[in-house]
Amino acid sequence: MNILLVYPNCPETFWNFRAALSYVSRKATLPPLGLLTVAAMLPASWERRLIDLNVRSLSDADISWADMVFIGGMIVQKDSALQVARRCKDMGKTVVGGGPLFNALTDDFAEVVDHFVLGEAEITLPMFLEDLAQGAPKREYASDVRPEITTVPIPEWRLINPRDYYVMPLQYSRGCPFNCEFCDIVLLNGRIPRTKPPEQMMAEVQALYDAGWRGGVFIVDDNFIGNTRAVKRFLPELIAWQKAHRYPFTFITEASVNLSDDAELMRLMSEANFNKVFLGIETPEESSLKECGKHQNTSRDLVQAVRTIQGHGMQVMAGFIVGFDSDTESTFDIQIRFIQTVGVVTAMVGLLNALPYTRLWHRLREEKRLLAETSGDNTDGRMNFIPKMDCATLLAGYRRIVAEIYSCRSYYRRIGTFLEHYTPTARRHWNGEQTLALCRSIVRLGVLSRHRLHYWRLVGKTLCTQVRALPEAIELAIMSEHFFRLRERLIREVDGCLEQSAPKEVLPAAGR
Repeated sequence: MNILLVYPNCPETFWNFRAALSYVSRKATLPPLGLLTVAAMLPASWERRLIDLNVRSLSDADISWADMVFIGGMIVQKDSALQVARRCKDMGKTVVGGGPLFNALTDDFAEVVDHFVLGEAEITLPMFLEDLAQGAPKREYASDVRPEITTVPIPEWRLINPRDYYVMPLQYSRGCPFNCEFCDIVLLNGRIPRTKPPEQMMAEVQALYDAGWRGGVFIVDDNFIGNTRAVKRFLPELIAWQKAHRYPFTFITEASVNLSDDAELMRLMSEANFNKVFLGIETPEESSLKECGKHQNTSRDLVQAVRTIQGHGMQVMAGFIVGFDSDTESTFDIQIRFIQTVGVVTAMVGLLNALPYTRLWHRLREEKRLLAETSGDNTDGRMNFIPKMDCATLLAGYRRIVAEIYSCRSYYRRIGTFLEHYTPTARRHWNGEQTLALCRSIVRLGVLSRHRLHYWRLVGKTLCTQVRALPEAIELAIMSEHFFRLRERLIREVDGCLEQSAPKEVLPAAGR
């Protein structure tokens, strides 16, 4: 049996960083961990190939080789996934769909997907494979069971060329103990974090090392610190391994703001070479945090929380949302001031959207305010529900935030603020790739760019006051090219939405 695993193309979004990737000659940010893991779960006698459309194109020869085509992806990849599925069906292939995209939008793929393997693959994929072996595979496999992840196999790294990617993904846990109204993590992975034992996780770390990878590793957990007791058992093992291997990896992850409450945990993460963490801050306004059930962010000084984490050697990246029912016209300036004050350089500000079957989705449907399905990209200027605030006012305010925080002046000022509160602790190995990125930044940003004065001020000040943070300063300067392009695109998209901001027909209140 020949299995072709296809990862659809990701459109231009906040997270693809294509403009910045050219500085290090990489094609995509990270490979599809889900499909690489599914590949390892297939029968050993089967042949498998993986095509990541963000790295290379899909040829007719690729499809002709396959007996079955497995497609997995996120909601934002829907259009590409539909094109791939139709093409494969037209060539007479059996198409199997799984992952968050197909869990959320099963009906949209009814005509082009033969089998849906939904829920967590550790449960439903073996069911499908068993029925397939008996010659009677069902149309759909689904389960609400939350399996332990102690038997998840090591991803099949041999199916990709690691040098196509900027960072490599690993997963330590699934699930998040919190229950934010807008978030679909509880639907996908549950509220009880399930973790891999240290020995299993270290085997995955070693396998990635053996595959030749050196550099950034993104632990793609819903909330890395969801089970702090387990994390504190794992991190000493990782620290010992890093020391023994001379720190070949730097780590990035996602966590909740209460990380700032645990000095021991931050110290362990710093010693393990974590240098970036993404936080869901959403808003500094208590009323909106309470509205969406983000209680872990309330009754605390969010500015101090961010600075505490920065002081432990981790750059804070963060997500922010506008469009809550509690938001007012002053919300936009409050968001801008907060982002600039705390020095969150990578600030993803998006419009609230109702992801399928979340608590927010159900509430808005009952209130007859739900308009359509989400695009999966909350930074594209579109909302899929009727907001309490006047829609044009909300879009104009969102436009103002994006235009301000990703203006050259504000962006470089934010880098300076971040560096003032940042204590660099990560151990890095300067290599040819970083030298190339530095040289390209000097030419593109320091000579050719109209923003070159900002670049040289940043470099000069960093050299004089905090030379150990120079790699971070250069990296963030390089990222400016992506964010400035993103700014212009978002402004165009929001302007387009403002021209057609009249509400559409709402979805009926009944439903799943």
